[in-house]
Amino acid sequence: MASDQTSATEAAAAERGRPADPPPPALSALGWARWTWRTLTSMRTALILLFLLAVGAIPGSMLPQRGVSVEQVRNYFLEHPELAPWLDRFYLFDVYSSPWYAAIYLLLFVSLTGCVLPRALAHYRAMRARPPRTPRNLGRLPYSATFTASAPPARVLGEARTLLRRHRTETETDGRTGAAALSAETGYLRETGNVLFHLALLGLLAALATGSFLGYRGNMLVVEGDGFANAVTSYDSYFPGTAVDPADLQPFSFTLEEFQATYVEEGRLSGQAASFSADLAYRASPEAPERRHTLEVNKPLSVGGAQVYLLGHGYAPEFRVENARGEVVFDQPVPFISREERTFTSDGVVKVPDAGEQQLGFTGVFLPSAAEGPQGDLVSEFPAPRDPVVTLTGYRGDLGLGDGSSQSVFELQTEDMTGLGESPELRPGESWKLPDGAGTITFTGYRDYISMQVNSNPARVPALAAASAAVLGLLATLFVRPRRVWVRATPRPDGRTAVEVAGLGKSENAALTADFHRFATSLRDRLRDGPATETGTKE
Repeated sequence: MASDQTSATEAAAAERGRPADPPPPALSALGWARWTWRTLTSMRTALILLFLLAVGAIPGSMLPQRGVSVEQVRNYFLEHPELAPWLDRFYLFDVYSSPWYAAIYLLLFVSLTGCVLPRALAHYRAMRARPPRTPRNLGRLPYSATFTASAPPARVLGEARTLLRRHRTETETDGRTGAAALSAETGYLRETGNVLFHLALLGLLAALATGSFLGYRGNMLVVEGDGFANAVTSYDSYFPGTAVDPADLQPFSFTLEEFQATYVEEGRLSGQAASFSADLAYRASPEAPERRHTLEVNKPLSVGGAQVYLLGHGYAPEFRVENARGEVVFDQPVPFISREERTFTSDGVVKVPDAGEQQLGFTGVFLPSAAEGPQGDLVSEFPAPRDPVVTLTGYRGDLGLGDGSSQSVFELQTEDMTGLGESPELRPGESWKLPDGAGTITFTGYRDYISMQVNSNPARVPALAAASAAVLGLLATLFVRPRRVWVRATPRPDGRTAVEVAGLGKSENAALTADFHRFATSLRDRLRDGPATETGTKE
């Protein structure tokens, strides 16, 4: 087929009496590299990549992220056991650390670098260049005006230069006719703002990458009355940057002395959270004096260059377990994860590995304000602990802790365990005597706990500076009006001077026409002559 088309082309060329045009040469490897670079560094490609970056961030705002709350991700898996694994395959619970998001990020960085830096250099050269020469026919410009004056051309240009003192000006003379012309230009700040905006965006991307490289994040859960020391082993989940050494973590520590939560008591919003606050006693280092801080949702603790944020809270019921001989083998609070924030019905697991020959395990439900539901079942009607109740399901056997595999503290592996039945409703101080002489478990009370995140980002201030510069550049782009003005003064045979004024704006704006007219009128008034005659005002 290709040979037939070539023959037809050659035959047609022969009929026209000239040889056929040779086929275009194939691109070499260098040619393909240049084409790829030009395509990647075009502004269209940068906008497409910026759009893809924004679209890629949508799942990160709609789905729980492991870098923010491992508990919420775990709850999502429990609520959507079929969908969650598929989402996890595409890193949708780790969007900002996923390979596809990093690829978009890096391509955008390269694209912006390739298109912004040449533009910045071109703008720098344009700022140093002289204003454009005065056109031959000023009457063809969008705004023009003419009048006569008795002042000589030198004075006309001098007065014009005074009025245009904020402009960059250049003068030229015609030795043959004696005419003098002045060209002025201003508004370079608009393009400067445009370049600054894109450079700041580039700097923001670099700052975010630097923070990801040199910073770290960690999530932990702290029960009321317990402490925390900033070490890798203290975190429930830890996400270090590539260059972070665990030995270099800030040596701060704190104790959660008290947590307080208030809720709307009545009305349509009953049960909605009103305020959260946690009282901390902290030290910036082991040798530093103890200080106090009230941690709130929008009021983090800043210490040693790290920020400690309050993410959420819950309840940790306290249990005491005795074996068949009456020996206490377990006595501590156990954090339960809330399944719904409106009532704070919470689920948890109690593991007792030292109960004796056979280990004990319990799955439990904690109801802060127990009440009978519409179906006759037990539910929580309010998030505050008005009538706390725990119900347990007991197991005896092997917890699977000795096989060396990692195991979540919120999951109980019951494959090698035997059920002990369900407990009655337990209120603080009440016990459940386990069947078959397995022991006794007592619900002794509860404490609050808070989930927190420590975020250390050394590029936080540069990122803020870059974002501020981007806003300033955008404001300059929106509000600065670039324009050019020309004034030509030509001596006439009657001894007067013909003055031509023209203006050109780089954007259509009615205010520019008013500025040009105001300049022409002011120049005429300074020369104390007759009214200006507008020979053209074009839209």
